[in-house]
Amino acid sequence: MILPKLTLFDLDGTLVDSEVLANQVLVEVLAEQGLVFSLQQAVERFRGGKMAESIAEVEAHFACKLPDSFIPDLRQKTALAFQQNLKPIDGAVDLVRSVRSQVCIASNGPPEKIRLSLSLTGLQPFFGDRLFSAYDVQAWKPDPELFLSAARTLGVHPRDCAVVEDSLPGIHGGLAAGMQVFAYFPDSDPPPLPDAVVVVKHLSELQTHL
Repeated sequence: MILPKLTLFDLDGTLVDSEVLANQVLVEVLAEQGLVFSLQQAVERFRGGKMAESIAEVEAHFACKLPDSFIPDLRQKTALAFQQNLKPIDGAVDLVRSVRSQVCIASNGPPEKIRLSLSLTGLQPFFGDRLFSAYDVQAWKPDPELFLSAARTLGVHPRDCAVVEDSLPGIHGGLAAGMQVFAYFPDSDPPPLPDAVVVVKHLSELQTHL
């Protein structure tokens, strides 16, 4: 088995248990606008996506225009919910502690959200300043540029990189970047994926690979 030289971790839903938490806030803020959207719908449709695209989809679904204050208000309430309830995914701390390669975060989220999530869950020391946000490179998964930019910055060829993801945009972005992809699907069977993708149900399964 050839170990990667760099492991690029997604954050939301992969290392921190934020997907349900963030989408619950979204559902509540939409309800304040008189728009009813279930938590299950939100998680299924917006997992791993870009915030602006998710809001555009909501507007199209309800044939409405949300106020300009909606996204700032949503981000503020999400940060508060994180401060109160965000936890690392089971096995995340042990995994990043055991990884034998260099590690970094490659997230569709904004930099301030990345830093907050890592700080609240005790994961920050493992990553230092190796934090890569789609907002910095202006390219969101499934575009591979976020992964490629991180690899270039850290001086590692894409073929020597591994990506750990829980969403289809991230999985397809990692594949497009020419990297080994590990897909974390703890609660459900994954959709059809290329044979090259290694699927795991618990993060501890990755320790032998990374």
